[in-house]
Amino acid sequence: MTTTKFILAGALVAASCAMAAAQQAQTQRVMGTIQAVNGPTLTVKTRDGEAKVNVIDKVAVFGVVKATTADIKPGSYVGVGAMPQPDGSQKAIRVMIFADVQRGTGEGHRPWVQPGSTMTNATVDTTVASVDGQVLMVKYKDGEKKVVIPPGLAIQAYVVGDKSELKPGASILIVSAAKKPDGTLEAARVNVGRGGVVPQ
Repeated sequence: MTTTKFILAGALVAASCAMAAAQQAQTQRVMGTIQAVNGPTLTVKTRDGEAKVNVIDKVAVFGVVKATTADIKPGSYVGVGAMPQPDGSQKAIRVMIFADVQRGTGEGHRPWVQPGSTMTNATVDTTVASVDGQVLMVKYKDGEKKVVIPPGLAIQAYVVGDKSELKPGASILIVSAAKKPDGTLEAARVNVGRGGVVPQ
């Protein structure tokens, strides 16, 4: 009986892992330049060729603009991609300032895409200048982190955008386009670069 329970438990874990993998495989990152717009369908030139993405009627559009450390203030909600340092701090390699309507998005601290890197989405508690760059203390629901932004690091900010920005020539990033059963892609959110900014 015990052996049977172990086998069933193992099967459930395997099934859960398979389902999680399948769910992950059902989304796709799309980054490139809009070539054409045909109704709800965007034709996007990507590094790997061409992608066609259908946007939903109430698609959320966010502009991506250049920002500086001066735009990061106590109370700002930020996303920081970083490399952990020996002293426990996080050395930023990417900083995004979220729009107020995005506050709380992905809150927390977790591994990021680059080997050994982390992503922290949190609220800025304090910010001070230092010889190493701008130093932030950020807080999230389960803790806090010290973040060092080195001089010269490119910083971007989200601003609420409009569907009219989805036009030929626009640089866009769709973080998670859903793959439909018929193979088409569908997006509920699109980030659009403004002023020559390429969303990342």
